[in-house]
Amino acid sequence: MQEAGVPDGVFNVVPGPGSTVGHTLSTHPDVHKVAITGSTASGIRVIKDSADTLKHLTMELGGKSANIIFADADLDAAAETAYYGMFYNKGEICYAGSRMLIERSVYDEVLERVVKWAKQTKVGDPLDPRSQMGPIANKSEYENVLRYMEVGKQDGARLVSGGKAVDIGTGRGYFVEPTVFADVNSDMTIAREETFGPILSVIPFDNFEDAIRIANSNQYGLVAGVHTRDIKKAHRAAASLKAGTVWVNTWGRFDPSSPFGGYKMSGYGRENGQEALEFYLQTKTVWVDLS
Repeated sequence: MQEAGVPDGVFNVVPGPGSTVGHTLSTHPDVHKVAITGSTASGIRVIKDSADTLKHLTMELGGKSANIIFADADLDAAAETAYYGMFYNKGEICYAGSRMLIERSVYDEVLERVVKWAKQTKVGDPLDPRSQMGPIANKSEYENVLRYMEVGKQDGARLVSGGKAVDIGTGRGYFVEPTVFADVNSDMTIAREETFGPILSVIPFDNFEDAIRIANSNQYGLVAGVHTRDIKKAHRAAASLKAGTVWVNTWGRFDPSSPFGGYKMSGYGRENGQEALEFYLQTKTVWVDLS
């Protein structure tokens, strides 16, 4: 920031846990705006902490995003995109495509492709150039991911790949397999809650209306994906999905000029673009009478 010419004191980094640093920023009367990227629970805490000072807030929170693959899509490209959309950064990312919805007529075909990608993934030391997926961030998150894997099995989802921890032989790090559950329904925990790890829930659907209903049935609404060769269907789906960003035949595309943020329990406000700047501004009306 100094090399870019930003004056001293404008940009400050204050490291520390949310329970102390975050709480202080959220309650201090001299702080007028707070933007948070975190879990929905953390966002709710900031809202409550900031209520007494009526701060302006921007919330970029959790997600349980649906990636819809219609039968008329390029199935090879859609399966590969869905794989990366889920397992990029081990699924530890707010916009992970953790619910993959596949039209029933091509369900087995697409599922087979994604499982193949998952089983070929090399889990290992992130400093090893041969590794394709590194460790979970910390022990508590690791234990939470393993718990969700067991919950998925108990709820009756069909485990088709992964599902357990990985020992890479170094005695360090918290590694798990990229995991795919098939035949998931929207009532299952792994389809409702953000697992924040490499756990993909695959859900079949029968038609366009069924896909939109399933995708919108979740409490989150950060992003969504649509895979189809029919541009009219793509636009119709994008308009129907309750999500702040909808990617068509791709995933994870960003541009600084494009606003990013969620619906429902995924938060409010936007990052990037003109919309983001508006949340840092106040509007003032001035009347002048020169008569």
